[in-house]
Amino acid sequence: MEKKPFVTLDKLNEITGRFPTPFHLYDEAGIRENARRLKEAFAWNPGFREYFAVKATPNPFILRILKECGCGTDCSSMTELMMSEACGFSGQDIMFSSNDTPPAEFGFANDLGAIINLDDITHIDCLEKTLGFIPKTISCRYNPGGVFRMSNGIMDNPGEAKYGMTTEQIFEAFRILRARGAERFGIHAFLASNTVTNEYYPMLAKILFELAVKLQKETGARVAFINLSGGVGIPYRPDQEPNDIFAIGEGVRRAYEEVLVPAGMGDVAIYTELGRFMLAPYGCLVTRAIHEKHTYKEYVGVDACAVNLMRPAMYGAYHHITVMGKEDSPCDHKYDIVGSLCENNDKFAIDRMLPKIETGDLLVIHDTGAHGFSMGYNYNGKLRSAELLLCADGTVKMIRRAETPKDYFATFDFCHIMDKYL
Repeated sequence: MEKKPFVTLDKLNEITGRFPTPFHLYDEAGIRENARRLKEAFAWNPGFREYFAVKATPNPFILRILKECGCGTDCSSMTELMMSEACGFSGQDIMFSSNDTPPAEFGFANDLGAIINLDDITHIDCLEKTLGFIPKTISCRYNPGGVFRMSNGIMDNPGEAKYGMTTEQIFEAFRILRARGAERFGIHAFLASNTVTNEYYPMLAKILFELAVKLQKETGARVAFINLSGGVGIPYRPDQEPNDIFAIGEGVRRAYEEVLVPAGMGDVAIYTELGRFMLAPYGCLVTRAIHEKHTYKEYVGVDACAVNLMRPAMYGAYHHITVMGKEDSPCDHKYDIVGSLCENNDKFAIDRMLPKIETGDLLVIHDTGAHGFSMGYNYNGKLRSAELLLCADGTVKMIRRAETPKDYFATFDFCHIMDKYL
């Protein structure tokens, strides 16, 4: 698969005339079309709902676009709940899926009317003590343990994950919750990350559907929804075949018809939480080459660094890079593309074959629309970049300004000593 930027060099030259690099740029038209396709792929389930994982791209402008597309939000913290409320999400538009949860956050989620998804059986008592009651609608996160295997090999190891309840615990949790007043139940699970295969969701769905049938039969709890969470990935590398969301939706439908319908549970709603799938391909990090270095390797230094995109430094993750204006030039130069942090892992690419890069060239780092800006930080006193939106009508607007030194120093009690710099 050839990876092409969703923006042209001419457009980028226009944008950089107004906004300095580096910045994250998002494609509104692509986001809307992807949300439409997801909804169509699961249209067979009348209760289907996408709860976008706010942690992937916590920007109010993005959330409002997704709200217009019919999505809810999945939140994991107090501030994500606040952002969702401010963007107009309310009640069961919001799923609160957190772990090691501060009691006050349970309270705030309940005040908003959000669906609370409990990560651990011990959280039942914490929730009841905090609220004084158990909500009528409640969800529990499930972890089957062991190793999750698929036809293309081992995908992930749920048994090593800190999330979710064991099989025995979720049965006991349902009994306790039902006895304490819960009436509508949900099941949630996340067993593998960034899968690039149409097989994952249908396999996960069958596991959860079979669990739901047993839970309802053995505990008497009414399972109203099943949340397949995230895990449907994107092809970061050009040689990867992208997921087919329609094939995925059809695979889940077959499992639904095979397991839930015969058990008289054909009214169960399906939920998803697809942060990466929804946004990653529709965002990019735009940066400019500012230095060359010729030592034991060939380096190109850019004006972005790991504070703008942490995944390559943290995980060794691959992000494709396009040298704008040189898309058709031979990739006959081997470079490390690096930032300016005082850490040797501050590299966007290592030994990457690219066209010859000259100082001043614009580079597009692909697939940063999820877990890109959101994982930013301020190490070395670096300031986080702006976020821009390429609107569906072709205009560009800033949807988050770049940080300034004033932002960086604002949390110091003795901020006045920096006044001469502000």
